[in-house]
Formats: sequence, C-alpha cells, structure tokens
Amino acid sequence: MPVTVLRVRLLRLVALSALLGPAAAWAQSEIFQCTDPATGKVEYKNTGVTKGCKKITVDPVVVPKLANTTNTGGNFPKVDSTTQKARDSDRRKILEDELATQKTKLAQLQKDYNNGEPDRQGDERNYQKYLDRVQAMKDSIARTQSDIDSIQGELSKLP
Repeated sequence: MPVTVLRVRLLRLVALSALLGPAAAWAQSEIFQCTDPATGKVEYKNTGVTKGCKKITVDPVVVPKLANTTNTGGNFPKVDSTTQKARDSDRRKILEDELATQKTKLAQLQKDYNNGEPDRQGDERNYQKYLDRVQAMKDSIARTQSDIDSIQGELSKLP
C-alpha cells in the first residue's frame, strides 16, 4: 500500500480521534512511521523506540463545532385548528375501536377462565399442565385489563 494512502488513513484516524474528545488524547502525542526491515511493512505508532521509525509531522486537525439542531419551537410547523380537530377525532375513533376490541377479548377470556376453574382439556391428564394453562389465562386477563386501562387513560386525555 502506498505511503500516501497510509498517511490519508492516518489523518482520518486523527480527525476521528479529535471528534471522540478525551479518548483521543493520544492524537496530540508524537506519531512515528515505522518500517519493518525484514518485511518492509509500514506501521504507524505513538512510540518511536524501535529501529526503523521516524517521527512524522501532521498538521493539527480543526474540527468545526456542529450546529445545534434542536427545535426551539418558534419555527415548528403549526397545524390549523380544523386539521387538528380532524386528527383528534380520528385518534378518538381508533382508540374507541381498540377499546371495544379489548373489552370483547376480555369478556371471552373471563368466560373461558370460568372464575379460575376452566374446563380441563383432553391433553391435560397431568394436573400441572392444567395449572399452567390456568395461570396463563389469568396472566392474559391481567394484560388485557391493563390494555383497557391504558386505552381509557388515553381517551381521557383527548379534548
């Protein structure tokens, strides 16, 4: 690999290290280009104690400060009230549909659960298998009830 390509890579590495901040303290130390006499392989190191190394000078890297991209609110796009009301109406409709679906699901789960004593299935000769299914049903009911509570909370926040 030509030495100029290696220098370009070294410069990129130094620039990257400048972006990394404190972790890049080594970038400000001396840099040495070392050539292995046996293989002719070129390496860059931050110590030049071995034979075949020579100090190289690299121009300092100046990294421009990045602009603040957070939105201050002044230039945030505004939505007219008619559009916002339509969006709120759509959101309410979606939430109400989901609430109805979850309530139907909860009613079916509670019916199948049968107050903690669901009918045994044919493959549940082992009592532990039956207990595991009952627990899974109980957990599913709790999750569905939690979903219903969340949806109702979202609906209460709407205008």
